[in-house]
Amino acid sequence: APEQAARMKKLQEQEKRQKVEFRKRMEQEVSQFIQATGEPRRRFQPMNKIERSILHDVAEVAGLTSFSFGDDEDSRYVMVFKKEFAPSDEELDAYRRGEEWDPARAEERRRLRELAAQQEEAELECGPAPPGPPNDYKDKYRHLIGSDAAKAAARTMEANKTYGCVPVANKRDTRSIEEAMNEIRAKKRLRQAEDE
Repeated sequence: APEQAARMKKLQEQEKRQKVEFRKRMEQEVSQFIQATGEPRRRFQPMNKIERSILHDVAEVAGLTSFSFGDDEDSRYVMVFKKEFAPSDEELDAYRRGEEWDPARAEERRRLRELAAQQEEAELECGPAPPGPPNDYKDKYRHLIGSDAAKAAARTMEANKTYGCVPVANKRDTRSIEEAMNEIRAKKRLRQAEDE
């Protein structure tokens, strides 16, 4: 147990030293990045979670903006941006998708969005579309009946004058409601008398 404790203490001290060395190295790289005038952003190599958190801390102390990108833990990397070249939401989305940022393509997308918004505004200014179906319903059935057959059938068709009216002679039951109810009651009484 004492040997294990000594070994653990030695490993912890070694890890602490490695973290301090890594922090110093990152501070030097970040200061070089700040002094480089033509470089608005810098991408660092993939690193583990602890190293990324150290780099984020160093960037924050230096007054820079930093983001982590990548899907799995092994391929996640940090990008550091100068404050005056802070990334837009579109740029961050491109990096999150794993794409390279192209300002010309982003400008084209922005212009297309503006055109679409202007078209929507123009449509709203014209007012709502007139009510009714967007196309003629006859077109839907033209391939079945043709255009001339429907017109000819409409001219020859006559309405049935008795539509909706059923003559009394065609009805099965000609009794009134009262007569039907009286008959049902009489059958009930007869059954009750037979049961008794």
